[in-house]
Amino acid sequence: MLLLMDDDGASIQSAGTLYYTLGGAVLTELALLNRIQTDDSGGLNGPRVTPAGEGPLPDPLLQSAYDTIAEKTQRVQPLLVTLGADLWQVVVDRLVARGLLRREETRVLRVFRSTRWPAADGEHEARLRARIRRILEAGEAPDPRTAAIIGLLFASGAMPSLRPPLPWTSTTVTRASEIACGHWGPEAVAIAVTRTAAAIVAASAAGMATTNR
Repeated sequence: MLLLMDDDGASIQSAGTLYYTLGGAVLTELALLNRIQTDDSGGLNGPRVTPAGEGPLPDPLLQSAYDTIAEKTQRVQPLLVTLGADLWQVVVDRLVARGLLRREETRVLRVFRSTRWPAADGEHEARLRARIRRILEAGEAPDPRTAAIIGLLFASGAMPSLRPPLPWTSTTVTRASEIACGHWGPEAVAIAVTRTAAAIVAASAAGMATTNR
């Protein structure tokens, strides 16, 4: 969310498909925690997602998503919409609470309310951007969560339009595409989790393409 939000806080890149990106991030986090799994059914809406593991999750947002998955087996793409709807506001509120963004409210013509979320502390985002650049430009092996972020940004189509920009050359496009397909390196993450995360990214990309037609 920090990467998608312009530094002046006035706009969000790929805002129209943000529910796919954030829903995909939540599902991927659950996959990395080994709390969901996907089957090999494929199909138009992607594989089916089922709960795995036991015990409470460390975050209420993840617990809510897990409970939704446990209630009813769904395929990835419609599940992304269910989980991602209105999720951006929850995430932005959390970033404000952490001191990474600040909320500024103004009135246009003293009637219409306008809200911006400019950066309050850019250090966290700067470190993330530096890590992404090393992975895309220098071929550094990604950790699982950074790989997931790159895959979801690539799937959303937002990566070349981020401000400030990330490198976008034939080399980095190829690298980002490989990561989006689940090629994270042999030691990055278990094969089963890699496949699950790649399926989520693929379903996100398919959903975004359909929405943008």
